[in-house]
Amino acid sequence: MSDDEALLQLRVGDAVQVREAFEELPLMVAAMDGPQLRFVAANAAYRALATSSEFIGAPLREVFPEGGGQQIFEAVERVYDTAEPYTMNEWRMQLGADETGQPREMYLDVHLAPRFTDDGAIRGVVGYITDVTARAQQRLAAQAQAADVERRYRQARDVIAALQRELLPSGLPVLPRVHIAGSYLLADADTAAGGDWFDGVTLPGGQVGLVVGDVVGHGVSASAVMGQLRAITAERLQAGATIPEALTALDAVANRIPGAHAATVCVAILDPNDGSLTYCTAGHPPPLLVPAHGEPRYLDVTGAGPLGVGAAFPLATAQLDPGDVLLIYTDGIVERPGRDIAASTVELAQVAADTVAGRGLRTAETSPVERVCTQTIELLTRATGHSDDITLLAAQLVTPAPILSLTAAATSESLAEIRVALDDWLDIAHVGATDADALRHAVVELVTNAADHAYVDSADQHTVTVTGEVTDTGHAELRVADEGSWREPRPSPDRGLGLQVTANLIDNLQIEHDATGTTAVVRHRLTRQVPLLTTGTRPSGTAVQRSAQADPLLVLEQPSTSGARFRIDGPVDGATAGTVEREISFAGSTGARSLLLDLTGVSHLASAGVAVLHRLAARHSGNGGELRLYAPPGTNADMIMTLVGLVHHTTDPDLGTGEQHPAATEDP
Repeated sequence: MSDDEALLQLRVGDAVQVREAFEELPLMVAAMDGPQLRFVAANAAYRALATSSEFIGAPLREVFPEGGGQQIFEAVERVYDTAEPYTMNEWRMQLGADETGQPREMYLDVHLAPRFTDDGAIRGVVGYITDVTARAQQRLAAQAQAADVERRYRQARDVIAALQRELLPSGLPVLPRVHIAGSYLLADADTAAGGDWFDGVTLPGGQVGLVVGDVVGHGVSASAVMGQLRAITAERLQAGATIPEALTALDAVANRIPGAHAATVCVAILDPNDGSLTYCTAGHPPPLLVPAHGEPRYLDVTGAGPLGVGAAFPLATAQLDPGDVLLIYTDGIVERPGRDIAASTVELAQVAADTVAGRGLRTAETSPVERVCTQTIELLTRATGHSDDITLLAAQLVTPAPILSLTAAATSESLAEIRVALDDWLDIAHVGATDADALRHAVVELVTNAADHAYVDSADQHTVTVTGEVTDTGHAELRVADEGSWREPRPSPDRGLGLQVTANLIDNLQIEHDATGTTAVVRHRLTRQVPLLTTGTRPSGTAVQRSAQADPLLVLEQPSTSGARFRIDGPVDGATAGTVEREISFAGSTGARSLLLDLTGVSHLASAGVAVLHRLAARHSGNGGELRLYAPPGTNADMIMTLVGLVHHTTDPDLGTGEQHPAATEDP
């Protein structure tokens, strides 16, 4: 034994006993080396997780192929690339399969740490994993059983939650050639109200309008403004206005409604007949296109500024093919704590593509648009948290469901056959559960009515025909026809209420009858609800947000060769924007004194901060002063101001003339 080996044994212990202790640890431990993260060590507990005992030397991605799309590999690779440790608490993962063949769902606490060589170079990653599935399930069960406490909590928020739900659309339309879905995650569970909005509007000719907007701030005031803007947008589009005409109407309103100034909005019109898309990004992030074949890409921004700043509203166009998914979102999904905008936009594109392709979590969502709207929020925010509302709206071109057409004997024995065929068609047509229940009930009532009354005077075998389709206006139209004789309904306590029940269940019921028979026409508007989530109800593991104390706001005066200059460091968001506005207003004598604002150190420029900069610039301009904004290329402030079209310098004006950056013309 060499001296070094003897010293190591003295410090650590006998090598055999160390290996035995490592092997017997209840904690799952594994070490990986190199850029491919090949396993070099793993104890028994970790091998049980992998359901294999022979994977030493294999890369992480090969050992756990089912982990693709769940952001597992990306987390480990990030530790290797950055040489910084990373912790994930109660991550919901699906690894391997249980005894029934279903995905094995687990909750794991994962701690990842970089490994270094003797000279300090990155060598690999070591992972320490604790299975907390039992603890997480017990906690979830306890939460489910705490109905009384939850009820009292909900009562305190009922009015605000009802307001938010009423101001947002009751659901998104169900259309034959386009699947649409959305999701809405509030920034603060305690307010139950936010400033984001979305809408899906059916238009003449089968076109559909897709709208996502973002009002500055949170709470009841922001929700009230949001509701007004949403209603105006929908009314203008449904009245036949073009996108610029609708945005011009919003722009005029933004100058009259407190709180609407600097709101951003993306309005798009999709024609399912040819896949053509026309849109405008008024200060809003560009839509993301996830093609059925190929890599995801962000569409071009159109260069329009937010509402109330006097900007024009130019349009851009794109083309969608069958299977392509369009995702429109608010900036809360890319402006997450601990992520710069560039990295976050790349993450969004990657996760959206994974979920659309079904490489993410296996859940109950039935369509790619539903998956991308729910799983994208879960996968991206569970590691970082979120500080702003997040809204996602997705649309996908699809092949229309075939027209329903079935003929069955006009007998009660045929109802089971009709239900099965109708259920299959409703599922193919993407009809939601609530509407499907209403339509199923209505059809069964009408078929039963025909069986009981149409052929009562005939001994021959007769049939009933059920046909149906989903129209471009977002309605289900179903017809139940017989060839029997019409009999006036005579309600009684136990019979004859079928038509009344049907009329109460659906939007419109028309009965036509003559000597050849009776046809009942059911017309019902179809919608699919959008989940309104809060931090406590979103489907993900725990994610601890960074404390605001860790990134303090600083507003400091600096020496300057060209006049008064102030530097702003830290976040400029809903919590700090008011302080920035007061400090700069005071320093600039309410606009009479020209100022240069250095935004190099701004770590997070939220929509509330953008609104403050717009107001400060307008105040200086109106009072004879000048407010110049400076943010170097690639900084958070530069990227946000470029996106929203806020003119600023990208080179230091004190070091030269300074290059001014005009309205945004590039993807973020």
